Parts: sequence; C-alpha cells; structure tokens
Amino acid sequence: MVESFKEKLVDILVNGKLVKQKDLEKALEIQKKSGGSLGKILVDKGYISQKDLMVVMSHQLNIPPIDLSKYKIDKTLMDLIPERIARQYSLIPVSKIATVLTVAMSDPFNIFAIDDVKAATHFKIDPVLATENDIKDAINNYYGAHAQEISKILGDMPSEELDIEVSEEEEKIDVSEIAEESQKAPIVKVVSLILNEAMKQRASDIHIEPCEKFLRVRYRVDGNLHEALTLPKKNQNAVIARLKIMSKLDITETRMPQDGRFKIAFEGKEIDFRVSILPTAFGGKVVMRALDKSALSTGLDKLGFLPGPLNTFNAALARPYGMILVTGPTGSGKSTTLYSIINQLNAPERNIITLEDPVEYELEGITQIQARAEIGLTFASGLKSVLRQSPDIVMVGEIRDGETADIAIKASLTGQLILSTLHTNDSAGAITRLIDMGVEPFLVASSLVLSSAQRLMRKTCTNCKEEVAIPKSVLERAGMNADELAKKGHKVFFKGRGCQRCGNTGYYGRVGILEALLIDDKVRDMIMRKSGSDEIKDHAIKHQGMKTLYDNAIENFLSGITSLEEVMRVTSED
Repeated sequence: MVESFKEKLVDILVNGKLVKQKDLEKALEIQKKSGGSLGKILVDKGYISQKDLMVVMSHQLNIPPIDLSKYKIDKTLMDLIPERIARQYSLIPVSKIATVLTVAMSDPFNIFAIDDVKAATHFKIDPVLATENDIKDAINNYYGAHAQEISKILGDMPSEELDIEVSEEEEKIDVSEIAEESQKAPIVKVVSLILNEAMKQRASDIHIEPCEKFLRVRYRVDGNLHEALTLPKKNQNAVIARLKIMSKLDITETRMPQDGRFKIAFEGKEIDFRVSILPTAFGGKVVMRALDKSALSTGLDKLGFLPGPLNTFNAALARPYGMILVTGPTGSGKSTTLYSIINQLNAPERNIITLEDPVEYELEGITQIQARAEIGLTFASGLKSVLRQSPDIVMVGEIRDGETADIAIKASLTGQLILSTLHTNDSAGAITRLIDMGVEPFLVASSLVLSSAQRLMRKTCTNCKEEVAIPKSVLERAGMNADELAKKGHKVFFKGRGCQRCGNTGYYGRVGILEALLIDDKVRDMIMRKSGSDEIKDHAIKHQGMKTLYDNAIENFLSGITSLEEVMRVTSED
C-alpha cells in the first residue's frame, strides 16, 4: 500500500507538470538510498512547496485538506492518541463524532499508521490531509502546554538575532515562579519553562540537541527518551549561552567539551543539574542530569527493593570494615543506591570521604572529592591520599582498573568500609572481574563482604492499570509454570493501558530490583579456587536462598507492580 501511494504521487506530479522529471528522479534516488517520504524529500529539496503538494494530492486523491494553523483543536482529543504515535507517523486528531475519529495526516495512505491509531483508540479513522510542518507545529502546541507558551514567547521576539544579557548574580533560579520570570528576557523565560516542564514530567535528563534546521528538546522519563518540542534554529546560540551562564561556563568556548552545574528551586525542593556540553556538527549539544537530593533522605529501604535482598544488604552494612560492591550497567541506579547508603551512615562520629567522577549529589557533613585525571588526580592516586585522612567509610565512584581495585581492597583490610561500583551484569560477575583485573584471589576472598547487582524497572501506571490475559505459552516462554501460578492464586495479571498521567506509556515511576550475594566461607573457598561466576551464583541460589534479578522482577510482576514486557526487557540477559 505504501508503494501504491508512491506510484500515485509520481503520476500526479508528472501529469500535472508540478515537478521536473529530472528533479523527480533525483528525489526518488534519494529515497532509495536514505528512505523517508517522497513528498517530504521533494519539499526539503525545494522542488515543490508543501502547500502546492497538499492541494494537488487532495484534489487528485479525493481526500479533504485542512489548514491546521487556522483550526482550533479540542485538547481532550490528545488523550486518545499517544504523543509517540503522533510524532512517529506525523498525524494529529482533529475531531470526534460518535465512533469516528478524524485524523490529520501528512501521508493518509500509510495503513500502518491508521492501524496503530485504530488499535490505540478503538475508533473508526477518517483521514484528512495536512502539511507535515503544520502537523509538527500542532503536536508541539497541543501535546505540551509549555510548547505553546514557548511559541508565544518566541513569537513576540524580533526576527533578527538578539544580544541577550542575563545576570550571573543569582545562583538559584526558581523556575516554579513563572510569573516573576515574565519581566526577564524571552530566552531566560524559554529556558525556565523547559526546566519547569521537565520537572513536572519527572524527567531525569534533559537533552537539548542542535539539528541542521532546528533545536530539539527531549526529556528522559522513567529511563526512556521522548521529544518534548523543537525551537527555531535562530534561538540556538542564545539558549545554549543562557545555560552556559547558569552553569558558570565559558560562553565563548565552542570547540571543547565543557562540564558544569547549577541549582534551581522547584515546588519547595532544591534540584541540582549536572550539565555536559559536547561540540557537534550543528552546535553544542547540552545534556542536563537532574539530581534531587530529597530522594536520598528517604534511605535505602525506600528504593523499592524486596525485603529478602534488602536484609542481606543491611547485614553487610553492619560490618565495620570490608568491601561492598554495587554492580550494573549505566542507568541502573548504582549511584543513587550508594548515596542512599552514605546518607544512611552519615553521623558526626564517622569520617566519610567520597572520591567521584563527577560529584553528583553534594551532601552535608561528607568530604567529597572530584577526580581529575588531567591533573593526575585519578581514582588510584586520590584513594592513596584519602586513606591518609583516617576515614571510617570511603566511597569510590567506580573501580576502573587493577591499581584502584588493589588499593581499595587493601584499604578494606585495614579497618575501612569501602563502597564502590563495577560494570558487570550480575553479582557473581564482579568477583571474577576483580580477579581479571589482576587482584590476588586471596585478597578478594579476605576483603569482599557483599557483591550486589541491580536494575531499575518501570512501574505500571496505577491510574490506567487494567487486567490483561497472558497466554499460557507466553508465561512458559518467560520461564514460569502457568499451572503452578494458578494454584498459588496468580490468575490475574496487569498492564498499563496508557493515559495522560503516564504520557500514554502505561508506566509511571520506577522501582529497584536487587541481587545480593553474601560472601560466606564456601564462596571464599570458591574464590581461592578461581571458580567461575556461574558456579558461585549457583551456590548462592541453592545455599543462601539468593533471589536473582529475574526472580525479583517476576515477583514484582506477580504483585502487579510491573508488566511481563518490562520483566523481559530488564532481565533478558539473566
């Protein structure tokens, strides 16, 4: 069907003499190499205007056109089609009568798009034709109130570039007080609105990415990135300069990466932002990590870990010395766990020192050191100096090499509690990784108290949570016995349908899962014999009752906390 649409479009353009034959051939060649919509390629190359293309397609294909720039859409319709689908297929709902939903589309012959919208809405779909640019603008305006406000702010600005001055004096910017911001420069208000909306959507990261013709803003919510809005290219330099000034960075530096940080006040909370700026072909890409210190004050038991592994972890923390490792890939919550532990152990009678790259959360009463490899302050050299400060507890951000591992392990044998992270898939893998780094097995066996692994899982949205039937064959492929589950009363399963609260994803928030391997006498003996990680893991499961990451995830699924799809996504390698 997609091919037939292309053939119809080619015939219309050739017969109507709207595009030169050689230009059409060039566009078809580009489509063959790079893919994409033929109409969009023709418009992008300037072979035909978007408006002319829409008019001729509407006339020839007998599909009514709509000018979205002059059409007011009922905002409640946005709840019917997820933003992800709207952006993916370049479409937007415009009206609903009984069981018929009228949808503006740039490609009304895309049956995959129509089928997805039907499945999401359970309505009969009546397509109308609109330009791709109008649809993109409508999506930005109707799916995000802040996008509409930003468009208004930028619309009030003159078309030429502005020389905008922003004050460096105020370290903390309260983005909650948008009314107060109205007296400031337009770009300052735009940046404040972007930050404000990110916090409202619970974003952990904000990506501001220069593209060839626009500036794209994306938010990472519950681990997944989604597009929030696009800004005109002409405002790119001013937006990035504003963020550099807030982060106390050099606004004239455009060729080298830069790192900084700033604070904002949001709804009575203080949020730290760690800022990274990376030069790209189209300008400096900005990524801001939001760090909410209030999340750490709740303690380790509020991170959502199940009672079994959490008790094992707490038993290890009661030891006065030794090494505790937290493992997992990037984005699995290792840093949050370590900071929660440090916060929990923080007391006047303890000297706690951290060595990090970078320092993420700034904690009162704790000595925090930023590693700087460019001046020779590496984890290994920094750790040697830290140990001369008579610490009780030392947190090393990450063990990256054999020298750091060796110093950390020897320190744990001389009376310090050492906390650190490793990038391994499971708890037993951390043991073999240390040995592979060149640390003597007897040192690992003597110093290691606990090795843990963790992941973050998205929680099913409680607002749109509904029962779902899961075939017996699917449960069995996931490693579960459907008959045994039924005997234990697990007959009903849940999934998020998708609603406005969760951004039509079906998930809201995340929960941690933890695999905690206690180093007992048998494990020490296995380490000395250089046993493989699988053998060590099997022992922990059989004799310690250790729950693996998969076991934790399944328990959350059976409790209705998450979905089976999320279990398989997070623990597919387990």
